[in-house]
Amino acid sequence: MKTVVLVIGANGQLGSVLTESLKEKFGSLNVIASDLKSREDYIGNFEIIDATNIERIEEVVIQYKVTQIYHLAAILSAKGEETPLQTWNINMQTLFNVLEISRKNNIEKVFFPSSIAVFGEGAPLDNTPNNAYLDPATVYGISKAAGENWAQYYFMRYGLDVRSIRYPGVIGYQSLPGGGTTDYAVDIYHKAVLNEKFSCFLKEDATLPMIFMEDAIRATLELMDAPKEDIKLRTSYNISGISFSPAEVVAEIRKLYPDFKVTYTPDFRQEIASRWPNSIDDSAASKDWGWKPKFDLESITETMIQKLKEKYKTGSKNQENLAY
Repeated sequence: MKTVVLVIGANGQLGSVLTESLKEKFGSLNVIASDLKSREDYIGNFEIIDATNIERIEEVVIQYKVTQIYHLAAILSAKGEETPLQTWNINMQTLFNVLEISRKNNIEKVFFPSSIAVFGEGAPLDNTPNNAYLDPATVYGISKAAGENWAQYYFMRYGLDVRSIRYPGVIGYQSLPGGGTTDYAVDIYHKAVLNEKFSCFLKEDATLPMIFMEDAIRATLELMDAPKEDIKLRTSYNISGISFSPAEVVAEIRKLYPDFKVTYTPDFRQEIASRWPNSIDDSAASKDWGWKPKFDLESITETMIQKLKEKYKTGSKNQENLAY
């Protein structure tokens, strides 16, 4: 049986890049992108799906004979605090819909993204282990922690092959971020290339784990390619790229843009960030399926600046995050 992949939330920061990688891997005809709105520039199969509508998801699964689902739609951490109950309802209902459809339609593999937002004050700030106590302080983090346990439940109860990664902050040039606490680490590069002043909503020494988009995509594909027997954790795997503070990324940018101006105006997102880890222990992912990051802060900065200069020079526009 050939692999046919459905990506739910394909317009988001991660989804827009992951979808293209999946098309390269499985062929454009075997990947179905979906979101609340279509993308005019998208080439390939695209279906409008509101993931709170279980009938609509199942309709697409049956129509295309889907064998794998990547469920990326969610309201993120900072955005989620504006409407906590709605965030909980959407994040959980969409996951339940995917799990139930996958169980009933014999889907081979499901990918569910988790986040470092599952950690709170009960977890060590430095080198946070995979099995640290989870006491998230945001509704987004609560929904991800609950989702991890439901993923494990569906594996243990029904044998559904659900796999998950706890992403740190994801940095990429391909699209604009969509409401996360680590978004500054993307926006700051845009401001530098455009020669604009940057106002940072975190403190200058607020160190957080980050990962470059290319590493995040590669980690996802490597996890999904790993033999089933190698996946020892059915909640979610820690992965890490590099940890840095706003001051450190500013220093790196100023090597290329010495006059880059930055001010610090911490807001409610600083309180969220203060409860998250400074660094992550991803040894379980390394041991079980060979995970290893390739990009450090210097190579991230060089690539971001280069790619954004090309993007703004050609006048192309970034895709906004249209996922939930």
